[in-house]
Amino acid sequence: MAALQFRLVVSLCLLALSAVVSAHNITDILSGFPEYSVYNNYLSQTKLADDVNSRQTITVLVFTNGVMSALVAKHQLSVIKKVLSLHIVLDYYDPKKLHQISKGTTLSTTLYQTTGNAPGNYGFVNITDLQGGKVGFGSAVPGSKLDSSFTKSVKQIPYNISVLEISEPIIAPGILTAPAPSASDVNITALLEKAGCKTFASLIVSSGVIKTFQSALEKGLTIFAPNDEAFKAKGVPDLTKLTNAETVSLLLYHSTASYTPKGTLKTTTSPISTLATNEAGKYDFTVTHDGDSVVLHTGVDSSRLADTVLDATPVAIFTVDNVLLPAELFGKSPSPAPGPAPETSPSPAPVLAPSPTPVEAPSPLAASPPAPPLESPGGAPADSPAAESENSKSANAAGHVGAPALLILVVTVAATVISSNILS
Repeated sequence: MAALQFRLVVSLCLLALSAVVSAHNITDILSGFPEYSVYNNYLSQTKLADDVNSRQTITVLVFTNGVMSALVAKHQLSVIKKVLSLHIVLDYYDPKKLHQISKGTTLSTTLYQTTGNAPGNYGFVNITDLQGGKVGFGSAVPGSKLDSSFTKSVKQIPYNISVLEISEPIIAPGILTAPAPSASDVNITALLEKAGCKTFASLIVSSGVIKTFQSALEKGLTIFAPNDEAFKAKGVPDLTKLTNAETVSLLLYHSTASYTPKGTLKTTTSPISTLATNEAGKYDFTVTHDGDSVVLHTGVDSSRLADTVLDATPVAIFTVDNVLLPAELFGKSPSPAPGPAPETSPSPAPVLAPSPTPVEAPSPLAASPPAPPLESPGGAPADSPAAESENSKSANAAGHVGAPALLILVVTVAATVISSNILS
């Protein structure tokens, strides 16, 4: 019986682990539908695919190659990214839910709203269940028309990701006409100074690193700029003691020669090379994330990704809370050798107390408290800017258990069963 229980626990653990590592992949989903190949291609070019894949509950509104081709023929990549991000809804909608919208209409948050570049409710979409079984889509900006409509369902993985085809792109007012400067027009130092990174801006100018950044703009560049307070923090080395070459390496370590937006960072599992990487050292860092929080780890220290200064394909600039210290320059020094032990008078030999009589441990199953009752999620409405976290809760309440929760449950049960077998 114990062996059977053990095998059952192992099977459940493997199932939980597979749930943790498995995730939807929008590129793979759309690859099975050639009529959306242009849309799929631009999801990859803009790196929005990474953002989609990093989120647990999402709906992607797609349109056919003909519609997408007409859009991309007239606009730059940075504008296309804004438009497509307005079609990534931070909620789960399938055909059934579209026709069960409370009061027939709702405003739902999109990925565009999370960028911080959408004024007012420009980052929301209006979804309305129209008469005759039709569902209309449009910008949530007052006065906007429902120019697009639901065409058909493409793919659903309840309640994780839904892909729906709509007839036309949803266009928020001004989203197509807003000026989109080319990469060569980006004024790096001005952006950094305005974002509170004057020290970093001054260092890249005085060291000549700004020229390296400017030459990388067209092909792709991401900068992680420490704010001014980061340079005053305890533990930051005295940069005046570095050689010119070491200073340049330190500054280049805060950048990558590629466009790496936040969504891509959240899906990255391998070390990321920087502009400081050379034959003499890796100069890379790793990334972890918890929800929307992203942390960069150098091997010496770590820093949280604070704010997005610029996200305009192919350039991204972020602020970070701490100066990133590469191991190649600031590897931890070995611990000092312990000093001689202080002289003390000899102590008498200790008297050993008799071993206590072992007491039988109570059964873990009997000692476990009852599970607390489940509560319905409260707080922000499903279509508020906090929609993503609330939607995830709603999905769990609807019977879709998140992978981390499943893993915790299985491991708890496994520990209980194994302990019970050992004690019995």
